[in-house]
Amino acid sequence: MENTSQPIYEKETWPELTDCVLCPRECHVNRNAGEIGYCGQTAALTAARAALHFWEEPCLSGTNGSGAVFFSGCNLRCVYCQNHDIAQGQTGREISTHRLSEIFLELQEKGAHNVNLVTPAHFVPQIITALETAKKQGLSIPVIYNTSAYEKVETLRMLEGLVDIYLPDLKYHDASLSESYSHASDYFETATAAITEMVRQAGVPLFTDGEDSPMQRGVIVRHLLLPGCGRDSRRILRYLHDTFKSSIYISIMNQYTPLSQVSGIPALNRQVSDEEYERIVDYAIRIGIENGFIQEGETASESFVPPFDCEGV
Repeated sequence: MENTSQPIYEKETWPELTDCVLCPRECHVNRNAGEIGYCGQTAALTAARAALHFWEEPCLSGTNGSGAVFFSGCNLRCVYCQNHDIAQGQTGREISTHRLSEIFLELQEKGAHNVNLVTPAHFVPQIITALETAKKQGLSIPVIYNTSAYEKVETLRMLEGLVDIYLPDLKYHDASLSESYSHASDYFETATAAITEMVRQAGVPLFTDGEDSPMQRGVIVRHLLLPGCGRDSRRILRYLHDTFKSSIYISIMNQYTPLSQVSGIPALNRQVSDEEYERIVDYAIRIGIENGFIQEGETASESFVPPFDCEGV
């Protein structure tokens, strides 16, 4: 009897993964030989969900939804990650690059405003092949690169001309925070260099017909406010505004959700208060940020975490 748990396609290998340095971790493992990098993945392309997603910024979700493809694994692996199940690399289904190109086209057929690549850094070579194939077969909607921003500029340059919208986080300014929560003391300098490259590639924001319509090109930088980290958030907003002015949009997020894995970390085991969030929004307005998004209502909820059940994969 055929073992259906194994891939039914010929194994794919990638020169970049024989001595993998795609991300700032620079593991130097041979993922083609089945070795596992810091991201939790071998060379096998793995995804946990591909479906219309309605919880992005309004200009990305629109009325029809964003075509989100959630890849398994992550090179940052924050201790509080709301996508913890897939970030650890234990959830998902192995697929071929041909299947990934089909998924992109299927999302377009469902009416998605864009293809949204979620946590894609460790699969960049495979994604490039899939995008090139899909574009030849009629993929015409914008492509979003949705990332923690813990990226190498050299890897991002491989994507030039294929990605229309960059959606990076800027999580921390303080190295002690990034080391404690993401084991990446170099996060700020690495992420800001990556965002600068993203802005160079994507250019100024472009919308179909005004700012309330689907975005076609540009950069939206997200910042998730963490409990007790208001000072760091203010430093981040000041940096983004002083550095990029109106060439980016800034999304200030209050959806931090303390999941079970932070129960032993008192500083993270609570939601952000309304007062904390309002102070950050007031600060953003005071320093002159105009191109931005804020969140209203009850966003800190596990219900906003989609089921990673391999739908659409």
